[in-house]
Amino acid sequence: MSLKNNRQSPQFPQIPQLGNLLLLLAGVSFVAYLFWPRSSEITTQPYSEFLTRVENGEVARVRLGNSLILYQLKPPISNFENPDDFLALPEDPFGTGKTAKNPFYGDSSPKIKKQLGQGEVLATVPINDPQLPERLMKQGVIFEAVPPTQNPWWMTLLAWVVPPLILVGAMHFLLNRGEDRRSLAFSKSKAKMYVEGESDRITFAEIAGAEEAKAELVEIVEFLKNPERYGKIGARIPKGVLLVGPPGTGKTLLAKAVAGEAGVTFFSISASEFVELFVGTGAARVRDLFEQAKKQAPCIIFIDELDAIGKSRSSGGFASGSNDEREQTLNQLLTEMDGFAAGDATVIVLAATNRPETLDSALLRPGRFDRQVLVDRPDLSGRLAILEIYGRKVQLAKDVDLKAIATRTPGFAGADLANLINEAALLAARNRRETVTQEDLKEAIERVIAGLEKKSRVLNEKEKQIVAYHEVGHALIGAIMPGGGKVTKISIVPRGLSALGYTLKMPTEDRFLMSEAEFCEQITMLLGGRAAEALVFGSVTNGASDDLQRATDIAQRMVTIYGMSKVLGPLAYDKAQQASFLSNGTPSPRRLVSEETAKAIDEEVRQIVEKAYEKAYFLLDRNRDLLDAIAQQLLKTETLEGEELQAFLEQVRPV
Repeated sequence: MSLKNNRQSPQFPQIPQLGNLLLLLAGVSFVAYLFWPRSSEITTQPYSEFLTRVENGEVARVRLGNSLILYQLKPPISNFENPDDFLALPEDPFGTGKTAKNPFYGDSSPKIKKQLGQGEVLATVPINDPQLPERLMKQGVIFEAVPPTQNPWWMTLLAWVVPPLILVGAMHFLLNRGEDRRSLAFSKSKAKMYVEGESDRITFAEIAGAEEAKAELVEIVEFLKNPERYGKIGARIPKGVLLVGPPGTGKTLLAKAVAGEAGVTFFSISASEFVELFVGTGAARVRDLFEQAKKQAPCIIFIDELDAIGKSRSSGGFASGSNDEREQTLNQLLTEMDGFAAGDATVIVLAATNRPETLDSALLRPGRFDRQVLVDRPDLSGRLAILEIYGRKVQLAKDVDLKAIATRTPGFAGADLANLINEAALLAARNRRETVTQEDLKEAIERVIAGLEKKSRVLNEKEKQIVAYHEVGHALIGAIMPGGGKVTKISIVPRGLSALGYTLKMPTEDRFLMSEAEFCEQITMLLGGRAAEALVFGSVTNGASDDLQRATDIAQRMVTIYGMSKVLGPLAYDKAQQASFLSNGTPSPRRLVSEETAKAIDEEVRQIVEKAYEKAYFLLDRNRDLLDAIAQQLLKTETLEGEELQAFLEQVRPV
């Protein structure tokens, strides 16, 4: 597959650097206007001086203008052969375009210029003086008004031709700048079109851990390649397929694989690219996208992050009444997918989102997005297959056991596993190794789960002891109550933002169901650190705050959601929320219950947590010698793992 832009270039004359040339012309014109000589050397006198000279009979001729009055004094008459020629002015103070060489000022021969040497030309600024013409006539002064200005041809050219050319050049520049060459083409779709021929295309063989989703999409690809086989039996392919799942599970990668496998035109666009500032832009782009897709049919349209425009138009069950740009875009998308305007064109819409609970119900009805495909986090076999795919891109040591890594990474999505391999490769390169070892992969897991090591965060001896006993308390309870997991490492090296130490417990298998006893074991292990502090030091610190929060959350879910309380019975006291792949940690809303029931819920939660804490304290007291031994060894080495740790944990005395 190869990538090209599906937008057509605007039809403008292909003149090289047209915009730059016009901008240069405008700059030259502006500079010429600023520096073109316009001033005269005529001396300006006060208006009162001008009136005095008129009254004294010193003025021979006057030219009246709106902003300037020119007058010439009478020279000695003996200097002239022809007294009528004495008013040949040398400059153009009115800005009329007339100069000394123009007929308006009379002859300008050297002989006349010499004669005018004694007839000084002066100027003054006029004021509102209606009696001035009468005064001039009384003194016999010849006076006249400035004739209408007639601009030269080049001034007309600058005024009427150059500005439109500059405007056209500016529009040409804006419409053709940048890579997409469509800066002002607001109504055109920004979708990218993939066609056959790309050497590095993505196929289904390069995707692992989503076999069910691949099977659904393979069916669509087969229909596009061989529609007759489905048409004979009367089957109708879905018009829309919605890929839903947590972030990083490979929804966009699956869409790219469809583009690589289908062999048909593939349009790809993010939903956020539809909506912009201008009203109607989103709807126009939807229309343009589907119009182009119908011309290229059969084809596939992929819309990523559909929730950007597909959010529900109602709020709390009541219509919001808004008619904003996003809603108009959604309405146009619904119209295009309705099938009424599609005709016989085979246009299949793929969309991806990790917030399906926010989508408008009109989008999800049959006839639009007929099918929803869940792309969930991979299981053990899926994680192993993903690790093998990304492991081929780096230099792995021969003794690397990817199955062990897959076992230690439950809940990791495909993007997490890809990041894990990359982190391990970076660690190997940092340590100047030529291959990625098993230790690099284990360290990468800890970096992803617990964060970076904070060796600069130095603890004093007392704090180190508290942290060591706290973590060993977790480990001992985890060894006594495995609950489908195995303690693999204890560390008192600070990591991340706030972890002063950590205990790593890895599951031995993927679990999908948990019993009441296993939930209680989880709570007991979480409280093992606090119980160890109380047992050894006789007091507790704030280091167990996160443990208490998680333990209380588990106990509350047991009582209010799972119905695991013998006192309250098999009832759900929290309202079930829609499945959300972007959990923000907010609790489910509580149903309306009586005050007595609320007290009973709080009492049940408290009893579950307190019972687990007492059990953790009892087990640690029973294994006090082993607790001290492991803690002292941990203070020496800072980390315990592998056979050394397992040798200690095998000595625990169970209940």
